[in-house]
Amino acid sequence: MYTTRAFLLVVMTMMPMLSIPAQVSPSACTASQYHQFDFWIGDWEVFENEKSVAHVTVDKILGGCVVRERYTESNGYEGQSFNIYDAGKHVWSQTWMTNRGKFLQISGGLNGNSMVLSGTDLDSKPTRLVRGTWKPVKDGVEETAITSTDGGKAWTTWFDLFFRPFRTSR
Repeated sequence: MYTTRAFLLVVMTMMPMLSIPAQVSPSACTASQYHQFDFWIGDWEVFENEKSVAHVTVDKILGGCVVRERYTESNGYEGQSFNIYDAGKHVWSQTWMTNRGKFLQISGGLNGNSMVLSGTDLDSKPTRLVRGTWKPVKDGVEETAITSTDGGKAWTTWFDLFFRPFRTSR
């Protein structure tokens, strides 16, 4: 009787180790909408007015659900954005943060072949509207941002960047 109990105790203790591992379910983010921003994925050298201003890596994380941007300038300025398609709201959302305390949330979607995201920049004084447009162009991606401080009546260019494939030696 004692040996039977001991045997059962050992078997019951080892059962979790002998169980078949659970199947890993495929990503929930396989619908085509989750791939609308894939044209931005890559390792990029960023140019403004033909001058190199930053190195950017854009990749997919969290099972392919999130497009992450890692932005670095030579002066130490760094930022990251996290972009996701919100299936419940049918919009793309971006959250941008920097090592200097900048925080911006914008949202929108695909307009033709361009991703257009907009929102309010609460960190600026005065508060301003922001609209960013990313579009695939020959040899890369162009990102343009415009701002408005009068509720959208007049817009001013904030920046116009060109992402070109990063090359380790130029």
